[in-house]
Amino acid sequence: MTHTHTHSHFGEIARQTSTRLAIALVITLAFVAVEAAAGWYANSLALLSDAGHNLTDVFALALSWVAIWLSQRPSSARHTYGFHRAGILAALINSLTLILMAVWIFYEAYQRLIYPPEMQPGVLVVVGALALAVNLGTALLLKRGSDQDLNLRSAFVHLMGDVFSTAGAILAGVVILFTGWYWLDALVSILIGGLILWNAWKILRETLDILLESTPRDVDLERLVADLRAVEGVRGVHDLHVWSINQTLRTLSAHIVTDDQAISAGAALQRGLNELLVHQYGIAHATLQLECADCLPNCAYGTITQN
Repeated sequence: MTHTHTHSHFGEIARQTSTRLAIALVITLAFVAVEAAAGWYANSLALLSDAGHNLTDVFALALSWVAIWLSQRPSSARHTYGFHRAGILAALINSLTLILMAVWIFYEAYQRLIYPPEMQPGVLVVVGALALAVNLGTALLLKRGSDQDLNLRSAFVHLMGDVFSTAGAILAGVVILFTGWYWLDALVSILIGGLILWNAWKILRETLDILLESTPRDVDLERLVADLRAVEGVRGVHDLHVWSINQTLRTLSAHIVTDDQAISAGAALQRGLNELLVHQYGIAHATLQLECADCLPNCAYGTITQN
C-alpha cells in the first residue's frame, strides 16, 4: 500500500510539472515570434540574440517535457532502471545548445563592435520590458522542484538566463536612447553570451558526472566508509561504488565485512546500514554484500579496513 501511495504521489508531481512546462512552452514560443520581429525592426542584436536564446528555451522546455513523460514509464527487462536518465540526456542537450548559442552571440557582437549599426532604442526598451515580464513569469513556473531535478533546472536556468539578459538589453536601450552609443548593444550581448556560457558549463559538468557514473560531489567516500564502519557489527568495507541514475536517485554497492553470523543477524545489520545511507547521504538504493572476516576478496576500492 505504501509503495502504491508513493508511486501515485510522484506521478501526481510529474503531471503537475508537465503541465507547468507545457504552459511555459506555449508562452515562450509565442513571445519568440514577437521579439524576433521587434529585433529585426529595431536592428538590435541584443533583442535578436535574446529571441534566439528564447528559441533554445522552447527546445529546452520541449525536451524537458518529453523527458518527464519518459521518466514515468515503468522499468522493463531491457531498461531495469526505467527511463530516469531521460532527464539527464535532456539536460545534456540543453547545455550544448546554450554553448552554441553563446558562440553565435560572441561572433555577431564582434561584428557589431567593429561596425556599430544604428537602431531604434525605444523599441528595444519597450519589447525588452515585455520580454522581462514573460521570462520572469515562465521562470517562476518552473522554479518549484528545480533544485532537485537537473532536467527541470536546465530549463529553469535557460529562462533565468533570459531574465538577466533581457534586463541587460533594457539597460542598453535606455543608455543608447540618451547617448547614441550603439556599440553598447554589442557589449551587452557579449555579457549575455558570457552568462549563458557559464550556466551551460555548470549544467554540462553535472550531467557528464552523472553519465560517467562519478561519485556525487557532495559525497565524501572516506567519511562514508568511516560512517559505515562505525555501525556495530561492521569490521570492514571494500568494493565500494557510489553513483547517480539522475540528480536525486543515488545508488551504492559495497562489500561489508562482518563476523561469522546468522542470516537473521545479517539482515538486521543491512537494515541499519540502509537507514544510515538514506538519512545521511540520500542513497535509497544500496546493494550490500555481507562477507565474513576470514574472506579474502579481490578489492576494487582500496583495501579491507579492519577495526
